[in-house]
Amino acid sequence: MIRTPAEPQPMPLWWRGEAAPLVLPAPAAQEPLPASVDVLVVGGGYTGLAAARETAAAGRSTLVLDAESVGSGCSSRNGGQVAHSIKPTFSTLTKRHGADLARRIHVEAAEAVAHLRRLATEEQLDCDWQPRGCFHGAHTAKHFDAMIRELDDRAPGLEQRVTMVPRSEQHSEIDTDFYHGGVVYHDDASIDPPRLMRALLARAQAQGARIADHCAVTALRRTRDGFDVETSRGRVAARRVLLATNGYTGSLSAWHRRRVIPIGSYQIATERLGAEKVRALIPQGRNISDSRRVVVYYRPSPDGERIVFGGRASLDERDPLVCVPRLRQMLCEIFPQLQGAAITHAWAGFVAYTFDTLPHLGQNDGLYYSMGYCGQGVPLAPYFGMRIGQQMADIPAGRTALDGLAFPARPYYFGKPWFLAASVFAYRLLDSLGV
Repeated sequence: MIRTPAEPQPMPLWWRGEAAPLVLPAPAAQEPLPASVDVLVVGGGYTGLAAARETAAAGRSTLVLDAESVGSGCSSRNGGQVAHSIKPTFSTLTKRHGADLARRIHVEAAEAVAHLRRLATEEQLDCDWQPRGCFHGAHTAKHFDAMIRELDDRAPGLEQRVTMVPRSEQHSEIDTDFYHGGVVYHDDASIDPPRLMRALLARAQAQGARIADHCAVTALRRTRDGFDVETSRGRVAARRVLLATNGYTGSLSAWHRRRVIPIGSYQIATERLGAEKVRALIPQGRNISDSRRVVVYYRPSPDGERIVFGGRASLDERDPLVCVPRLRQMLCEIFPQLQGAAITHAWAGFVAYTFDTLPHLGQNDGLYYSMGYCGQGVPLAPYFGMRIGQQMADIPAGRTALDGLAFPARPYYFGKPWFLAASVFAYRLLDSLGV
């Protein structure tokens, strides 16, 4: 089917030109797989590449396999937003796990953002780091009051740099009357997703990790010395295996599939509006999110010429082009000024939620894993990928506050989120009522 120029391209804006994530040779040009390795990583996204860098640096022979092009999942499809990245509040975690562990988990979340900041600013990682903060809009006046109360619910000593913005002053942050004020998180940032992926790939390869894309892992079998790994290009014996598939976790491990919920997140990009118009809409160039249950998130494109807008646009998983009208409507509810703007790109990626809304890492029956970032994989995946890689290399620095936490499943859930459509419908209804 030939699409007319007026139709959006069904691909991430980030993939245009030099930003394309397809950076490896075609499968026919690749060398044969090794017969055996110390570490085999399933999944060539942020998690897998960060882990591979650590195991290779520790002298472990390391092979990363990806069923598609390396990084072509959510590592190059996300919105590029970097934020404090643990969903449960300090008080919620205190009720579940006690104050000491709750604090250590929040310390870990802060360290994930700090780790990515150090990579970008001190190690000069090429990811287009833009430390402009985030404006989190209040959907209702009650939500604004709740934001004020929530600012007091922080782990002691880990308070973030924030500024409350009343509705009367919000035009300094965003040119809309849609919100009832909001809060600015000054330490948030943004990145260019494929550039971060390519930088992590280069770091792993520089330490000696081997990468093979278009090589699906089809079966894992335990052996006395590790795993027999069956792939679409032959077998590999591996002493240790890491499952780094997050929202793309399939039938390879039924145990993990029961514990992560793949949720499609959809995004669109406007046509070039011009830097002046984009600055008029979002004067500080910040990331934007809001307090609705059905999350939306948006930001200026890295070049400052467009608005990139994302959210949960469908009650079930659908073609991103089908979701363009809904996303466009959501965008124009916030910015009526964009009613005439064309949409040039539309795409989707799968994030992985967990039943306790915490990320999880560790091992089960000898199989290592790190997954369940609940939509905050930009800072969490490189960080916990690093930590699980260190654990696989028996490096003490790999220990985290999340080690040993139970990874919950639910009865009758086997990897297909049959409950998702009803949940999104209910959340959307509550949002419309301003509850």
